[in-house]
Amino acid sequence: MRLEGIHHVTAITGDAPANVAFYTGVLGLRLVAKSVNQDQPTVYHLFYSDEVGSAGADITFFEYPGAPRGRAGGGMVHRIAWRVGSVEAIDFWEERLGALDDAYVVRDQNALEFSDPEGLRHELVVSEADGTLSARHPEIPPEHALRGFDGVRMFSMRPEQSARMLTEIMGATALGDDVFELRGERRGGTIAFDPPPHARGLQGGGTVHHVALGTTAAEHPRWEEHLRGAGVDTSGIVDRHYFHSIYYREPGGILYEIADDAPGFTVDGPVEELGTKIILPPWYEPQRAAIEQQLTPLPDPRAAWDA
Repeated sequence: MRLEGIHHVTAITGDAPANVAFYTGVLGLRLVAKSVNQDQPTVYHLFYSDEVGSAGADITFFEYPGAPRGRAGGGMVHRIAWRVGSVEAIDFWEERLGALDDAYVVRDQNALEFSDPEGLRHELVVSEADGTLSARHPEIPPEHALRGFDGVRMFSMRPEQSARMLTEIMGATALGDDVFELRGERRGGTIAFDPPPHARGLQGGGTVHHVALGTTAAEHPRWEEHLRGAGVDTSGIVDRHYFHSIYYREPGGILYEIADDAPGFTVDGPVEELGTKIILPPWYEPQRAAIEQQLTPLPDPRAAWDA
């Protein structure tokens, strides 16, 4: 069994409309699902990805309205790396992101670091690995669009134990300098560890809640058996309707999820309708009216330019 790199990254926002504006309007991702936190259905769970909602390009957010900004610390992800296709794409994004108000943009040769409006750090790196997972946007040339995740950087409170779990239990390959690769038959991605800052981490707007690693629907139950057999305390298999999940916390404090690839967001409708309406798993459908009353209205961000 081999994990397929990053399946999705889930973070927190305190402002869903501003979050949608940045990730769709600026970064050019597609809002592929407006759903709810299945453990707290009065809270949005927003999914941004490529045109079809592929695993490997899927960044998601829980919205807690008015949540103060958080701070990445021990046991938390502090940077998300995305792939682009060329140095020219880095040039494009340096200009586009640098034109924003209060922009944080730092160029380092063929990489570009920036943050979203709540301070969540991202990085763009040039890579042609594993094909292109891109969305379309009228202001972004297709050759410069984001191409899915390259990896994440984390603050581990126990880096040696974190590394052992990755290599001995999760099947990662050590690349050196506390960087590890998880690679399956279709995709791969990296996890890197950095020393944690002295300040304690605070969960809030602009911080990552957990990182999900990808596998197939066929192998997903085997990962539960494998983790349990290795002495890892897991959530068991959780049916999320759009995929299945296994959650566990590694020795350095990071919350991992292993998520499968089926059935996907089109289980509720065709690709053309992704992101246009609130979707709920079947067990919440009887509560739809009450749930929707508590959520901030979010129009389809593509409605104007698609027309």
